[in-house]
Amino acid sequence: MQQLDWIILIGTLLFIVSYGAYKTRGSKNVDDYIKGGSEAKWWTIGLSVMATQASAITFLSTPGQAFHSGMGFVQFYFGLPIAMVVICLVFIPIYHRLKVFTAYEYLETRFDLKTRSLAAILFLIQRGLAAGITIFAPAIILSAVLGWNLTMLNIIIGVLVIIYTVSGGTKAVSVTQKQQMAVIFGGMFVAFYLIVSYLPEDISFIEAIKIAGASGKMDILDFSFNLENRYTFWSGIIGGSFLALSYFGTDQSQVQRYLSGKSLKEMQLGLIFNGLLKVPMQFFILLVGVMVFVFYQFNPSPLNFNPAANNAVKNSEYANEYKLLEERQLEIEKQKYIASLKYGNELMNAELIENIQQINSLDLENRDQAKELIKKANSSVETNDKDYVFIHFILHNLPRGLIGLLLAVILSAAMSSTASELNALASTTVIDLYKRNVISDKTDDHYVKVSKWFTLLWGLIAISVACVANLFDNLIQLVNIIGSIFYGNVLGIFLLAFFIKYVKSNAVFIAALITQIIVIVGWYYDWMPYLWLNLFGCSLVMFMAILIQFLTSKK
Repeated sequence: MQQLDWIILIGTLLFIVSYGAYKTRGSKNVDDYIKGGSEAKWWTIGLSVMATQASAITFLSTPGQAFHSGMGFVQFYFGLPIAMVVICLVFIPIYHRLKVFTAYEYLETRFDLKTRSLAAILFLIQRGLAAGITIFAPAIILSAVLGWNLTMLNIIIGVLVIIYTVSGGTKAVSVTQKQQMAVIFGGMFVAFYLIVSYLPEDISFIEAIKIAGASGKMDILDFSFNLENRYTFWSGIIGGSFLALSYFGTDQSQVQRYLSGKSLKEMQLGLIFNGLLKVPMQFFILLVGVMVFVFYQFNPSPLNFNPAANNAVKNSEYANEYKLLEERQLEIEKQKYIASLKYGNELMNAELIENIQQINSLDLENRDQAKELIKKANSSVETNDKDYVFIHFILHNLPRGLIGLLLAVILSAAMSSTASELNALASTTVIDLYKRNVISDKTDDHYVKVSKWFTLLWGLIAISVACVANLFDNLIQLVNIIGSIFYGNVLGIFLLAFFIKYVKSNAVFIAALITQIIVIVGWYYDWMPYLWLNLFGCSLVMFMAILIQFLTSKK
C-alpha cells in the first residue's frame, strides 16, 4: 500500500463516520433513535436494506466463491423477490398498523409476553454471533494479506461503527449507508472494468465469458433435486424464499430499516426496490469473481491465495516438496494460457473445451496436494483460500489509489452491516426485554440513554466474538448457516401468528423450544443442506404447535 492508498482509505472511513455522527446528533426520543423519526424515503430504505445484508463478507467471499465454483451461487438469491412481495403484502401492513418498534412486539399482541421474549432472545443469539463475524471476516483477511494485527483491526472496525451508531441510532445507520453503498458500487464497477482491461488485447469480454463457460464457471442453473448439491434452483426458490422471508420479515436488523419509512407505501417501495436490485447485484459480484478466474488463466497465481498458508509451508520441512508443486503449477499455467488464448480466438470446439477442462483438473489436483502439505506443515492454518482470492487480486494488480478505494469498499461494507446489527440488537434488548420485563415506567429520555448503552454493550460483545472467532469454510456461508439454524423457527412463529388463529401461546412456546433443539441437532449431524433448514424449522414448529394445541384442546 502506498501513501495515496492510505489517504483514500482513511479519508473515506473518517468522512462516513463524521458525517453520520454530525447529521444525526441529538436524538431526543425513542421514535427518533429507534425508528429514525419515521422519515425515510423509499430509496433510503432500499439502499439501507441492501447495505445491511451486503456485508464485507459479500465483497470478499462472493468473488472467491465464483472463482472456485462459478455462478451457481446466484441461485441462493432466487427466492428473495418472492419473499419481498409476501412481506410487502402481509408483514409490513401489520407492523405499520400496530406502529411497532420491533417485529417481536406483534407476537405479544397475538400470543403473550413469553413468546415475544423467546423470539427476541433467538434473534439476539444469532444476530449477536453474526455481528461478530461481520467484523471478523474482513479483519482476518486484511490482517493475513497486509500483515496488520488481527485484534487491532477487530477493535478499529468495531469502534468506528460504535461511534456513529451510539450517537445517532437508526437515522445514523441509514444516512451513512447511502454513502457506503455509493463507495461500494463505485469500487466494484472500477474493479470489474480493470479486470477486463487487463486481459490480453485480443480477448474481449465476450471471449472471456466463453473461456469461463468452457471451464464450467457460467453454469448458472441447476434443476436437479439432489440434496447433495447445496445450490440448486429448487433450494434457492424454496429454501431461499423461507430464509429471505424470515430474514427480511422477522429479523429486527432488517425490519428496523423499513419501519423507519415515512409511510406504508415508502416501506413497500423500499423493499420492492431491494428485491429488484439484489439478484442483479449478486450476479454482478459473482461475475467479478468469474472475471478474476479468467484473468488468472493468463497470469500467474499462487498455489494458495492465503499468504499465511504459503508462509507456513515454506518455513517448514515440506518446503522442497512445495517448491516442486510450484514449479509444476508454472507448467500448468503455461498450458492454461495457450489453451485459453486459443479458445478465445476460435469458434466453439469440443476438443478445446475438453483440453481446458483437463488442464483445470490438473490445476485443482495440484492445489489440493498443496493444501495437504500446508496441513502437514501447520494444521491450524486455513487452507481454504476462497476468501483471499479477490483481496489478492486487488493488492497485486490494481494501481495506486484504487487499492485504497477497494479496501474502503470492504471496510465500508463491514461497517454498514455491523451498524445495522448493533442498532437492531440494542433496540430489541431495550424494547422487547428491558422495557417489558425490567423497567416499564420511565421517560423517553431514559430509554434513549439505555439504548445507547446497550448499543455500546453489543458493540463490545461483537468485537469480543470477532477476536475469538475462527475462519470457516467460506464466510458468506457461515453467516447464512447461523441464520438458517434460527430463522425457520422464528418465521414459523410469525406465520402461526398471522394465519393460524386457532393456535394459542403455550402451544407455540413449547413447539418453538422443541423445534430449536431439533434444528440444532439436525444441523450438527448434517441431515440436509443448510438452506433446507429454513423450510424444515418453519414446517416443524407450525406442525408441532398445531398438534400440541389440538391435543391440549381435546384434553
